[in-house]
Amino acid sequence: MSNVASIRRVAVLGAGVMGAQIAAHLANAEVPVVLFDLPAKDGDPNGIAVKAIANLGKLNPAPFAVKERAALIQPANYNQHLEELRSCDLLIEAIAERPDWKADLYQRITPYLNERAILATNTSGLRINMLAESVPDSLRSRFCGIHFFNPPRYMALVELIPCQQTDPAILDQLETFLVTTLGKSVVRAKDTPNFIANRIGVFSMAATIHHTAAFGLSLDLVDALTGPAMGRPKSATYRTADVVGLDTMGHVFKGSALALQHDPWRTYFTPPDWLNALIAKGALGQKTGAGIYAAKGKQVLNPATGEYQNAGAKPNEAVQAILKIRNPAEKFAALRASDDPQAQFLWAIQRDVFHYAAVLLAEIADTARDIDLAIRGGFGWSMGPFEIWQAAGWKQVADWITEDIAAGKAMTTTALPAWVADVQGVHTAKGSYSAAEYAYKPRSTLPVYQRQLYPEGVLGEAPHRYGETVFENTGVRLWTTGDHIGVLSFKSKMHVIGDDVLDGVLEALQIAEQQFDGLVLWQTEAPFSAGANLAQAVPVVMAGDWVTFENTVAKFQHTTAALRYSAIPVVAAAQGLALGGGCEFLMHCDRVVAALESYIGLVEVGVGLIPAGGGCKEFALRAMNEAKGGDLLPFLRPYFEAMAMAKVSRSAEESKQLGHLKASDIIVFNASELLYVAKAQVRALAETGYRPPQPRPIRVAGRTGVAACQMALVNMRDGGFISAHDYQLGLKIATALCGGDVDPNTMVDEAWLLGLERQGFLELAKTPLTQARIEQMLKTGKPLRN
Repeated sequence: MSNVASIRRVAVLGAGVMGAQIAAHLANAEVPVVLFDLPAKDGDPNGIAVKAIANLGKLNPAPFAVKERAALIQPANYNQHLEELRSCDLLIEAIAERPDWKADLYQRITPYLNERAILATNTSGLRINMLAESVPDSLRSRFCGIHFFNPPRYMALVELIPCQQTDPAILDQLETFLVTTLGKSVVRAKDTPNFIANRIGVFSMAATIHHTAAFGLSLDLVDALTGPAMGRPKSATYRTADVVGLDTMGHVFKGSALALQHDPWRTYFTPPDWLNALIAKGALGQKTGAGIYAAKGKQVLNPATGEYQNAGAKPNEAVQAILKIRNPAEKFAALRASDDPQAQFLWAIQRDVFHYAAVLLAEIADTARDIDLAIRGGFGWSMGPFEIWQAAGWKQVADWITEDIAAGKAMTTTALPAWVADVQGVHTAKGSYSAAEYAYKPRSTLPVYQRQLYPEGVLGEAPHRYGETVFENTGVRLWTTGDHIGVLSFKSKMHVIGDDVLDGVLEALQIAEQQFDGLVLWQTEAPFSAGANLAQAVPVVMAGDWVTFENTVAKFQHTTAALRYSAIPVVAAAQGLALGGGCEFLMHCDRVVAALESYIGLVEVGVGLIPAGGGCKEFALRAMNEAKGGDLLPFLRPYFEAMAMAKVSRSAEESKQLGHLKASDIIVFNASELLYVAKAQVRALAETGYRPPQPRPIRVAGRTGVAACQMALVNMRDGGFISAHDYQLGLKIATALCGGDVDPNTMVDEAWLLGLERQGFLELAKTPLTQARIEQMLKTGKPLRN
């Protein structure tokens, strides 16, 4: 694999919105960063960069995984600190999209670069070869384009764009760094205007605006049509524009119209009059409080009048019925055949994106896979345009597009390229189609991708085959790839934990102890687990069958104990949500390998219960270990607050701070590498003479600890911050965490604490207030505070 360690220190040139957030994500990966900007006119010469770093802490979603990462960013200015560049292995230039400004900066910094340094320009569409003309000949082999998407921490896509002289080895080195260190999905783009994602994505926006007017639809109705129902983000079209900023959108449209002189769809990149009017009066979207939407999204612009009207339009029943059709071929046939303007609109915007992507494929991308992954990673679509087309029936959709072009319904008369008729689809088991080479091409063979045992696929590729099944029930599947390591995956929706999962885990552990060197808990897709199966528990609770209910809780505790004391190492690989019982599973494994974007917490109070799968017991044990014989209360307090307030981490790094993950747990930035790293951890534990831990007494705070927690609860209740039922929940947590009514520093065994968890859980489940919380959560997915 290319040596990612060769990129040890990075300079980001430009402390604007993108530059600062790129620096933040580098810091998340513990890469030291020097953040440059112009010297401030007054006060601290580094003032611009210092202010940018401070502002990062105010943004939502948070650019930092934990706020302490800000210390890894060193503010600097071009007048005083250019010598700092000599120790930087990568420079990411992220100043304004002005070629003349970029050229001046390149000339200024070049004398300070070491002979290995890579210079990458973060641009959303400027021609890289044009910018390379301002780079000295000696540096051009180490110069390329790099396009992060906003916000850089959360958006998976990064486009890499070489100039004619870029050394391929440099691109390999940079791609490896981006993929494994920063966790990115990298697509190599050709040096064409707007590259891949923005070229297709901005056109999709232009087509939507055109057809919105053509079919006479309101902007909020279009958002209702073009959101999750069509496999796109909740912000859909016009809400997304408000988030991006209407000034930015207008700039992108005008820039596209200028750059795309030979694009047959060029005229559609002209911003509509209503957009220009909003920009002129400073209504730029979310950042100004009003744009296409106003009154916190409750009102929406009427383009015809320029006035706002009440928002909330919904698709009509006929279109809603079509959108619920699961078979893509049937859905698209129904959309095209319908006379309903809403259905015709949906067919038209999809048809024109298919048309555009097909015509542009040879020019802008190496393969159709690159376009699909770019749109998924950069615009949040669940499927890329070629995937959708192929799923809907390649030949049939191609015929429909051709018919619409002939009938004058498409946005231009440009014919589909000849290759469309020559293939049955663009994604196959042998690769994805390259229109420039008239061939199917396999995925990259760059060594870094060997760490992705099951990479993100595209529809039409050979589906992943997850090893040989060793054991399976309705809740879990135990499988192996023949490397003496078992992998256990849950089969339930959202990987919730019910009786079948508990039974499956217990049996799988017994089998794994006989057949494997270790076991990995890994789900084939996120989340790790949304917690206990509430739907399974409700009938038991409503029937008042408390014996069965308590036996289920006891089985849960038995299962987490089996994970902890297994004869072989057990490593959990987690991404996404790990809530309630899912969090408790993680807490009982020998080690956790967590993706950075893991959101972990003991959230049982949201349904009127307390952690009862060993979560309270684990926190008591961790507090004892941290106290090292001293006062337990300072170490128990944050754990009590985490459970009583149902705190969920906003990153795996924050999970360590909250105590759900241990300091020894591993955090990886690319979720596709989870299984590879988890298996490596299992091997390391197994090959160094693994011995399971032994149960040992736990020193508890007793009634003194309970009283301290109760005092805090009284203040919160009397101050109106929590309800009377929340107070009771907190008291049950305090009792289980502190060991109940025993003397301070009493040594108790795990069974004692588990018994207190079980007792509190059962008593709460019998209360009408808790039952109402459970019912509300199942009905709405939102907690009830009663």
